[in-house]
Amino acid sequence: MNNLNLPALLLLSLLGNLDAQKVNQILPQENGKNSIAVLPDPNHYAVLYRSRDLQNWSPVDLVPQWWDSSDRVLDDPGLPRKNGFYEVRYHHRLSPGDLDSDGRDDLSEISADNDYLAAFNPADPFDDVDGALFLKDIETYNTLAKRDNFPGAQSVKEVKFLITDIKTNPRLHFINVNENSYHYDFARYVLGRYRDYDFWTGNSVFSSQTYFTNNRINLAGSLVSHENYVASDGKRGIYTMEFWPTDPVSFEHIQIAYELINRTTPFIDRLAYHAPSETQRVIQDANRERFKNSFIEIIKTDDLFSNIDYQPMNQEASFGRLVLASSATTLSARDIVIFENLPNDLTHIAGIITEIPQTPLSHINLKAKQNDTPNAFIINASEDPRIVPFIGENIFYQVSPEGFEIRLASQTELDNYFDSIRPTTTSYPERDLSHTTIRPFNSIAFSDTNSFGGKTTNLSVLHDLMPDKAPFGYGVPFYFYDEFMKHNGYYAEATAMIAEEDFQNDPTIREQRLKDFRKRIKTESSFPTWMISALTELQNSFPPEVTPRLRSSANAEDSVDFNGAGLYDSYTHKADEGHIIKSVRQVYSSLWNYRAYEEREFYRIDHLTAAMGITVHPNFKNEQANGVAVARNIFDPTWEGYYVNSQIGENLVTNPELNSTPEELLAADLLGDEPYEIQYIRFSNQLPAGETVLTKAQVLELVDALKQLNSHFRSLYQPVPSDFAMEVEFKITEGGNLVIKQARPWVN
Repeated sequence: MNNLNLPALLLLSLLGNLDAQKVNQILPQENGKNSIAVLPDPNHYAVLYRSRDLQNWSPVDLVPQWWDSSDRVLDDPGLPRKNGFYEVRYHHRLSPGDLDSDGRDDLSEISADNDYLAAFNPADPFDDVDGALFLKDIETYNTLAKRDNFPGAQSVKEVKFLITDIKTNPRLHFINVNENSYHYDFARYVLGRYRDYDFWTGNSVFSSQTYFTNNRINLAGSLVSHENYVASDGKRGIYTMEFWPTDPVSFEHIQIAYELINRTTPFIDRLAYHAPSETQRVIQDANRERFKNSFIEIIKTDDLFSNIDYQPMNQEASFGRLVLASSATTLSARDIVIFENLPNDLTHIAGIITEIPQTPLSHINLKAKQNDTPNAFIINASEDPRIVPFIGENIFYQVSPEGFEIRLASQTELDNYFDSIRPTTTSYPERDLSHTTIRPFNSIAFSDTNSFGGKTTNLSVLHDLMPDKAPFGYGVPFYFYDEFMKHNGYYAEATAMIAEEDFQNDPTIREQRLKDFRKRIKTESSFPTWMISALTELQNSFPPEVTPRLRSSANAEDSVDFNGAGLYDSYTHKADEGHIIKSVRQVYSSLWNYRAYEEREFYRIDHLTAAMGITVHPNFKNEQANGVAVARNIFDPTWEGYYVNSQIGENLVTNPELNSTPEELLAADLLGDEPYEIQYIRFSNQLPAGETVLTKAQVLELVDALKQLNSHFRSLYQPVPSDFAMEVEFKITEGGNLVIKQARPWVN
């Protein structure tokens, strides 16, 4: 008998006709687990038992000692815990025991193919094509597994499990999810249960006996492989045991499942229970001491998703020149770029690698989604020996769940690739110049998009729909921009600039010429007298204590087909900046941002028919929080859900400050006691542990608003794509009120 942390002697319990007591020694393994050496014996088999209190003993491993003459070991499938004890018991071959009480003695469940693990699981055998009673190696796991999305973990491998008869003699079944996607299908068609009912009645009975009750007969869950997790000791990979998020699984049932799975998956170095939802986290916290005194390993959500070395954000493939970006680097559509930090703005590029994690709603990932370009987080990419030799070379780059691929590529491959993905004809964004006056939101309709831009019209619709949650403001139409360009002769200047050979062929020259053009717009341009009068009236409509916010609203952004996130610039007109025309110039000049020009050029969008409207509304100061959200369960769209990123203060989620990690959560209707179950994926690193950016009440208020506006805009955008959802930017104001400051179709 010994403490698990000390290499001492074990208590040897003699069962059967063993004449002499043998000394057994703990052998620490590289994976952190313990093995116990036992000497070969032709007449006995050894069983390792484990206990925390010397009262309750559980069998965890068995070794048939007569297989060969070499020394044998018993393996503890769990990681060592404090104040734990081992016991080795020897059973005679002529009077074998029945460890799992299934009516089949241990020896009848032993074979040279390691099938002895069946001795720990009383479940009846079934066809291998449908699953397994134990997972002897990773190949068996992979055969049964299928990749699926979990909140915070996209495209991870999952094997489902079903434990039946949990109240009497728990029987564990690992399910081949490629053959039976649902637990009920497996119970009905493989185990033959619930066949006395028709399909849907049987499904109802199964659910009532499996979920949401401590008096359950069955327990259903998943065994998930997180291949990109990196532990504090540098070891990669962890398997988590998880349950349906709204299912309030008790400690007792968690313990039964964990022990069964742990002893029937010998290849797993680390198995942890993960509570992904608030329902289960509350139960875990209430049973903190019981978990602490058990053999159950626990991993918190923040630890699970923060300690990864690779994250496939957009699983695509492309060709391009691999570039390590710096502030002085001029990027082009043919570059695949390694960013040490998330860029504040990004031109059209062929692929993205970041050295710090992203969120699905970051501007760079939305751009990758829109452009079908590969995007991944790869830790220390700029020093990775798999990547460094290719910097400066033409490469093929592919992002997949299994990892990334980078190889050399020829110039011909690059040319053929870009010829295949660019449009073949020029498109001309619509602009209606018939609206010639600045209008308040309440006189701008959704149908006026081609005059004011999607940002303005969507905010106008929002204010009409929920005036308490959307700012009131004004729209400056495209007509003003068009007249401004003609008044200053900028159309002719832009036409000549674009036609220059050096401008077309050299990205560095192109970037500089566009910068010079923007500078002239901001410092040398003038306005017609009538326009100055109209803009003066707009400025005077805001009380002196209110600072106006001028936001870009172009005709080449915020549409179903073209998101344009982050292409253009918005400005707050400060009290000491004089006339509002200063900020108008800045917004107009942003139509000629290098990143915006490159995006339009790649898609062959005509630059001279692109037009800039301006949305003007009060600026919000000293907000408690800001964020982005999409009215969709991005991990499993079959269940209604709302995905949210938020951060405290004015630290933007879309373009976060250095080393800033936002709060990330999913609020979904998962048939629980609450209308929406909150599943935190990451917590803000700008707050003390245990605190959240948004309160539960604020999350639910945001969800209600998202549901309402998504339904309303769905009726306006016609035809509606099957995966349509609205994405919003929001704030929690200084006074604690929810304000939605932007709404646009989400790019999936």
